[in-house]
Amino acid sequence: MMQRTLFLVILYLCSITISYSQQSYSSSLIKSKIDKLSTLGTVLYFAAHPDDENTRLIAWLANEKNYRTAYLSLTRGDGGQNLLGTEQGIELGLIRTQELLAARAIDKGEQYFSSAYDFGFSKTHEETFSFWQKEETLREAVYLIRKLQPDVIINRFPPDARGGHGHHQASAILAKEAFEAAADPKRFPEQLKDLKPWKAKRLLWNTANFDGMNNTREDQLKVDIGAYNPLLGYSYGEIAALSRSQHKSQGFGAAAGRGRSIEYFEAVAGEEAKESLFDGIDATWKRLGEPTSAIEQTINDIQNTFQAETPEASIDKLINLHNAISKLKPSVYKTQKLQDVEELIIACSGLWIEATASKFNYVVNEEIPVSNELILRNPGIKVRVKSINGKSIDQELPWNEVKKYEDSKNFSSWTQPYWLEKPHSLGKFAVDTKDYGNPENSNLPSSTFTLDINGFTFPVERQIKYKYVDPVEGEVYEPLSISPVITASINHPNMLLQQGEKKVLIITLKNNSTKKQQIDLTFKQSDGLEMSPSSYAITFEPNQEIIKTVEISNPKNSASSSIELLANGMPLYGYKRLLYPHVPPITWFPPVQLQVKPLELNNPIKRVAYIAGAGDLIPSSLSNIGIEVDQLSESQISSLNLRAYDAVVLGVRAYNVSRSIARWFPELMSYVEQGGTAIVQYTVNSRTGIDQFGPYPFNISRARVTEEDAKVTFVEPKDPVLNFPNKITQKDFDGWVQERGLYFAENIDKQYRTPLSFADQNEKQHKGSLLVTKYGKGKFVYTSLAFFRQLPAGVPGAYRLFVNLLANEEK
Repeated sequence: MMQRTLFLVILYLCSITISYSQQSYSSSLIKSKIDKLSTLGTVLYFAAHPDDENTRLIAWLANEKNYRTAYLSLTRGDGGQNLLGTEQGIELGLIRTQELLAARAIDKGEQYFSSAYDFGFSKTHEETFSFWQKEETLREAVYLIRKLQPDVIINRFPPDARGGHGHHQASAILAKEAFEAAADPKRFPEQLKDLKPWKAKRLLWNTANFDGMNNTREDQLKVDIGAYNPLLGYSYGEIAALSRSQHKSQGFGAAAGRGRSIEYFEAVAGEEAKESLFDGIDATWKRLGEPTSAIEQTINDIQNTFQAETPEASIDKLINLHNAISKLKPSVYKTQKLQDVEELIIACSGLWIEATASKFNYVVNEEIPVSNELILRNPGIKVRVKSINGKSIDQELPWNEVKKYEDSKNFSSWTQPYWLEKPHSLGKFAVDTKDYGNPENSNLPSSTFTLDINGFTFPVERQIKYKYVDPVEGEVYEPLSISPVITASINHPNMLLQQGEKKVLIITLKNNSTKKQQIDLTFKQSDGLEMSPSSYAITFEPNQEIIKTVEISNPKNSASSSIELLANGMPLYGYKRLLYPHVPPITWFPPVQLQVKPLELNNPIKRVAYIAGAGDLIPSSLSNIGIEVDQLSESQISSLNLRAYDAVVLGVRAYNVSRSIARWFPELMSYVEQGGTAIVQYTVNSRTGIDQFGPYPFNISRARVTEEDAKVTFVEPKDPVLNFPNKITQKDFDGWVQERGLYFAENIDKQYRTPLSFADQNEKQHKGSLLVTKYGKGKFVYTSLAFFRQLPAGVPGAYRLFVNLLANEEK
C-alpha cells in the first residue's frame, strides 16, 4: 500500500505543470480539464502572505466546482523567517514565490502577487499601510479584479484585531475597498483603456479556528469540501496537504485530511449567499449573452465520448469547439477557454514539445543554441510543424519519432525578476502596470512553435530550459538565466571599521561570456573613505573568474559611507543562484554595494562555537569583527569539546529544529556550569525537544516589538552586560532594522537578570528580550533580540552588545 501511495503521488505531481520540466497529461487529467470547459466562473482568494491561503478550499473550488481559482498574496513573504537556510528579505521572497507556484501547480489554482513588500511583522493596519503605500496597492488589487473578473472574492482575514497582525487586517481592508472600487469607473480610470469596471457578486470572509481564536459560528454559511475526486485519486484534504507542504521554508509540512470537512463563511459585501458560495451566479456559457447552445452541446459530446485509451479521438471535436468559441465577442472567458482548448488539443495528441539549451546561463545579446524537440506519440493524427520562432519548417511529424530542430536565439535583457529591476522602498517594489499581479517575468526565454494539427493551425510556446542528466536525479530541467556579461561579488556587504583601522575588500569578478572582455574597475564612494588601489584595468579570458583586493580605511570616521562597484563607468551586479531541492534554481542579480560604518569596539572574544538552528548569518557576521567561528554538528557537542571556546552561540530556533537536543542540552549546561558562556537566540514554544530552555525556568510567548526604533529602557543600567567590555547606550540601538525582537520570554525565574525592556507604541514594557544568569562558574544568555537581522545588516551597536553577551564578565 505504501508503494502504491508513493506511486500515485509521483504520478500526480508528474502530470501537472511544474517549472522543473515541460508538461504532460494523463488521461484522467485530460478528462478533468475537459469537464472544466462547461464552467465559466471565477473565484479570487485574497490574503497577505505565502501560507495564508486555504489550500483545501482552493483545491475544492478548482477541481470540484471547476471554477477558475486564483490566490492573490499581497506580499511574497520577504519579511519572515527561513527554516531552510540563511536567506532573508528579498531572497526569502524569491524562494517563497516558487513555493507558492509549486503549491498552485498541485491544487490547480493560479498565483498572483501585488508589489507590496513584507517589511516584517506589523501590529496595526495603519503601520502596514504606511509602508505599503495603500493607494498604490489598492490600484493593483483593482487592476487584478478587473482583469480576472471574479464572481466571488474571499478573504482569509477580517479587518480588525480578530485578523491577527497588521498585514492580515490590511489585506481584508484592501479586499473590501478593491471590491467596491473595481466597479466604480471613477476609480483608477486609466485602467479602463484595456479593462472595464467589474462588480463581483459577493465578498466573503472565510472564517477559521486558529491561533486560539475561533471565528466560526453555526449561523454562518457552511460548505463541506471534504469530497474525494476519483479522476485525481485524492480527496481535497489530501491535495491540500501536498500543496501546503510546499511551504517548506516555513516548516509547514501538513498531514493529509480525509473525510467531511466544513468551511465557514461570513458575508462582507455584495449579495449575501444563503445556500452556496455561488448563489445567483450563472457559471454556464449562457452568461455571455450570446447564442452558445452549440458550444454547450459540443462540450457535452466531448465529455460523453472521451476515451481514456485513445484521447486523440477527441481532437477534431476540440478543434470544432475552438472554431465556435473564436466567433464569440471578446471576453475574459473567451480568451481563457481558447487557451484551455488549445492545451487540450496538445494533450490529446500526446505531443511532447520542448526547447532546451546546453547551459543554465547565457549573457545578454549572446547567441544561444536552442534544441527544439517534438515527438508525436498518439497515432492517427496529422501534425505539421509550420515554423519555429518565425522560421519556416513546413514538415509533417512522423509517429513516435523524435524530431529535433536546431535554432539560435539571443535576448537583450537579463532575467532579473521584474520586481527587482528598479530600486524599492521599505514597503513597496516599483513595478510597471504590465506586470501587475504576475508571479514571474512574462518575457522569459522561450521558443514559439506554429503547429498544424488535423488542419488547425495555432502557436505553442515553450520556455527554454537547461536540460541535463544528473547521476542521482536523472533527467533534470532548470530555468534558463540571462545575465550581465561581467558580474561581481564581495566578501561581505557590510564593513565595520574602527578609528585608524584598515580592512581588505575581496572582489570576485566573473566573465560569464565565451569571449574575451576588458573592463576598467572603478569605485563610486562616499566622501571620507580611502581606497587603495582606486581602480583596476582587467582583461578576462572567456568564462574566467578573477579576484582583486582593495584596502579600505575611514580616516574621517564618517558615520555611514558606501562604495559602489563600476565596470567601464556602469554599476556592476552580482550573480546569485538559490538552490533548494523542492523548487527550481532561482537566479537574480543584486547590485554590488558595500556599506562602511564606524565601529568603536572592545572585543576580547577570539573563538566561538556555533550550533546551527533554522539558518542565520551570525557566523559570517562574527567573522566580520575578527572572531573565529567553528560551526559544530550536533554530534560534536560535548562539554569537553566546548571548553576550547570563549563562548557558544545557538542559531535561531535551534531548540525547534534539533533532533537530538535532549542529548546535547545537558552537555551545553555542563559547559556553562564549568565556566563557559552560552547564548541562545530566539525560539518558539512548540516542537521543542526539551521542557526547560535554560538552567532556570522561563516560558516563550508570542510577544514581540516590531518597531525597529522603539525606545529601549535600561532597567538595570549597571548590569555587566551593558558595561563590559563596551558601555552600551541609547545610541547603540540606533539604525536597527525591521524589528527589535520576537518571541519574548515570560514567567521568568528570579535567577535571571533582565536588564532591558522594550515596547511598541501604546503597549506595556516587556522585559523578556534579554535574560542573563550566572550558572555555576559560567554565564547563560537567552535573547530574543533580532541579532540575526542586525548583525548581517551591519548595525554597530548590535555588534557591541553581542560582544558583551559573549564576554565572560568575571575575567
